Amino acid sequence: MAIYRDILYTAGAAATSPFWGLSMLRTGKWKTNWPARLGRTAPLPPAGPGVRTLLLYGVSVGEINALRGLVADLSADPTLRVVIAAMTDTGFARATTLYADDHAVVRFPYDLGPAVRRFLDAVKPDAVALVELELWPNFLEACQTRDIPVAVINGRLSERSFKRYQQIRGLLASSFARLSAVGAQTDAYAQRFVAMGTPARRVKTLDTLKWDNAKPLTPDEVAQAQQLGAELGIDPSKPLIVAGSTAPGEDKLLIHATPPGAQLLIAPRKPEWFDQVMEHAPHAVRRSSPQAQTPPVNPESPVFLLDTVGELRLAYHLATVAVVGRSFNVGLHGSDMMEPAALGKPTVIGPDYGDFADTMAALLGARGIVATHHPATAIREFLDQPAYAAQVGAAGQAVVESRRGATDRYAQLLRSLLPPVTMPPHQASAD
Repeated sequence: MAIYRDILYTAGAAATSPFWGLSMLRTGKWKTNWPARLGRTAPLPPAGPGVRTLLLYGVSVGEINALRGLVADLSADPTLRVVIAAMTDTGFARATTLYADDHAVVRFPYDLGPAVRRFLDAVKPDAVALVELELWPNFLEACQTRDIPVAVINGRLSERSFKRYQQIRGLLASSFARLSAVGAQTDAYAQRFVAMGTPARRVKTLDTLKWDNAKPLTPDEVAQAQQLGAELGIDPSKPLIVAGSTAPGEDKLLIHATPPGAQLLIAPRKPEWFDQVMEHAPHAVRRSSPQAQTPPVNPESPVFLLDTVGELRLAYHLATVAVVGRSFNVGLHGSDMMEPAALGKPTVIGPDYGDFADTMAALLGARGIVATHHPATAIREFLDQPAYAAQVGAAGQAVVESRRGATDRYAQLLRSLLPPVTMPPHQASAD
């Protein structure tokens, strides 16, 4: 089947090349590691006697960040080598920053038969974990041929994705059936995996890893956050609104929603959206080059642009009020609101948060977040009523604390898929 899929992939890529080709040229994404995307990964050194290799794959920044606690847990096992893979350039950069000092970080290949085979020959995993979903048919088939178990962890299958998948279930069912295990975030997600073809006995509800990763900053991180604020020129004596993971259009909305005397920091979700913020706030101070900026046109309500990857958590620490983007009527179904909630920040989100319905249900039930069409009103209420803001922030933080524990459950699931530890012959004879 792989050869037929390769033909379809190639034909589809050729037919759509004017669209994705122009997009890559416009955004600069053509400057990527093409050999690695085609599976030409340098072979990893031998794992050593008695050591198993576990490959963890997250497509981009969010999934890579979700692995932080799990990687730390698994790395405590001396018989286990953890390898992290990412697909996107930003995901690979984030994985390199977080893990490359202690673990191999590799680029996940396109789902072409030869590329997948070259990749597996180089990494030689004993088991694979896919974060959230990312089921690539050729990759799953190749793993099955090599008796490599594949699990989905932090599994998520939204209602809209499920409806699309059901329309082509005949093409996808074999991929879902090949999964050796699924750890789903919610019962609803678990049921959708089963409906798509994963045997029910292989599917468990284990909650989401993000509850464990969302936590207060360490002393070193606090110092980094303070340095971030100082380098940007944020005035610690004035309120700061931090708008995280925003989408185009939301920057303009939030600029107008920021009251006089307050500061606004905008952190767009994607790098290609950075420059669009400057169109609405041409004198915004950019994190990438703060020294090159001219003074803000309106020093009473300055705007800062966080055009880096991996510093949003630090920025949330500085916030008086946090706003979670991709949620104000842009059809993108929300972004992760756990980080500001875990930091005890009064948090505002728009009405479109379908991708985080379970998280929102928990936070809304405890009155630990405010969902609204009108961010200006919610921001003003938090700034004018500090006691109310503190109450909402504390309630959100308590919800996060109460939901911890998924990391251990996912670690146990993955260990159950690994082959037994085989002792070196000389050690076995000595025993």
